[in-house]
Amino acid sequence: MTTSIPMTMVLLALLAAAPAPAPTQAKTPQQGEPVFDPYHAEKSIEIGTFYMKKKNYDAAIERFRDALRYKPGFAKPHRLIGECFEKKGELRLAIDSYGKYLETLPQAEDAEKIHQKISKLEKRLEQLRRRDKRTTPGR
Repeated sequence: MTTSIPMTMVLLALLAAAPAPAPTQAKTPQQGEPVFDPYHAEKSIEIGTFYMKKKNYDAAIERFRDALRYKPGFAKPHRLIGECFEKKGELRLAIDSYGKYLETLPQAEDAEKIHQKISKLEKRLEQLRRRDKRTTPGR
């Protein structure tokens, strides 16, 4: 019995001294695959909102898309992306983003407001199409 105690101590000492296995690298959103990381999703929203206030809409959109990669199924970035596209005058993309927001969160507190916004943008888009048809030569 006395020989098994020293052997156990040696094994425990070896296990304690062995290097820890290398941590696996978490995939980053830049690699394109979703990674559930709510903290970074919120930080991306925060940074995107900063860019939005600075009217750097392209940078804001990228950050909001990062938030979606960090937290798939997160509705807020879709609404914010819609706002950015609306401010850029890219009405079709704004409508699509607002639609994804409502699809993700149909019972949102501001759902009625977003539905109205989509209707308004669709009317504006149609007006622009009609105007373009009238002003395009050869039609």
